[in-house]
Amino acid sequence: MSDASSSESKSLPSVPRDAEDDHAPEAVGRRLALCEQVAGCALPHLSGQAVDPGQARGNIENLVGFAQVPVGIAGPLRVQGETGVREVYVPMATTEGALVASYSRGMGWIAASGGARAWVDESGLSQHPILEYTDGEQARRAASQALADHADYEEIVGGLTSHGSLHSVTPKVVGRRVILRLVFHTGDAIGVNMAARAAQLIANRLGQDSGALRVHVHGQDVEKRANSRALVEGRGRSAQAEVVISRELLAEKARTTPEELVAIARTYALGYAHMGTHNWMVQAANGLAAVLLACGQDVAYLTECATGFLDLDLTAEGDLYASVTLPSLLIGTVGGGSGQGTAAECLALLGCSGDGGVGAFGEVLAATVLAGDLSLMAAFTAGEFVAAHEALGRNRPT
Repeated sequence: MSDASSSESKSLPSVPRDAEDDHAPEAVGRRLALCEQVAGCALPHLSGQAVDPGQARGNIENLVGFAQVPVGIAGPLRVQGETGVREVYVPMATTEGALVASYSRGMGWIAASGGARAWVDESGLSQHPILEYTDGEQARRAASQALADHADYEEIVGGLTSHGSLHSVTPKVVGRRVILRLVFHTGDAIGVNMAARAAQLIANRLGQDSGALRVHVHGQDVEKRANSRALVEGRGRSAQAEVVISRELLAEKARTTPEELVAIARTYALGYAHMGTHNWMVQAANGLAAVLLACGQDVAYLTECATGFLDLDLTAEGDLYASVTLPSLLIGTVGGGSGQGTAAECLALLGCSGDGGVGAFGEVLAATVLAGDLSLMAAFTAGEFVAAHEALGRNRPT
């Protein structure tokens, strides 16, 4: 990776292409060699070497092999993050033709504009047990007890992990039930297993101490489903990215104007409000799914990750301001499938491997979503969407 902890880092070259046959072994080999140079290590599994089946232990049962999904690199993407400026090639696993090209186009505009500013806050991984009581008065007493016993619950979590911690306990009384919102900090892991175990122990403890009739650990189950809490409260990490793109660049590269982009975004917002969606972006699910899959994440969390907003507006100078907000990123750079095979190699390419990597990974994801949404919105306003898919997305037998 052209790392970059400083804005003086050398820019990455454009991704090499072969106009005659870009899928020829020589063309693919040149790009792989470039990725190995940037990652600073060999990438044998991306080049096709088999993964040791033993590496999948703990991640899957009844193993028969490994799925093969094409991986392309988009970019370079330039991100001004909280740790400095970094430039990366973004690995994307997908079978949708034109997708990598679309994201690369938006990344080029962002790079020409000085890079996307991005930042990540830890919203915390929430769990939501529900406890049942005889009546509302008993439920109210249990809610008060949950608040009073916060320190005891912290000790329970501390006995389970040295990396995670209990951040907050928020009880909500609904009739004769208590929805207990527990928020955990999980370090650089998603931390679902730890949080689920801790939630079980805490809910059982409260249920025993307060005389609950029943305890449902997965009571209000927001896990891996679109939900309004993800949009408002966030879950996991909250990431944002923004950029200002000049009117001149849009006219030359995108064949559109800031006014056209702002107008289409306003119309789309009406459509989103009418359908009641939690995803107010145009193709966040595309880019997120491709990067999450390449980097060994639990892709089922896409339903929560692809929650958020795209904001397009005019600056005082008449240029385009663009930002995305992703309040519910469920990602990790340690644990799960992040440390094996192609996933480990793709995270190495991003420079986001292991402890300390999840913040930068979130910044890259937010900037990637921003690039893809800018590119697609421009294609819509310029009337180029169908033509691009016809040119790049054709995979039909002749």
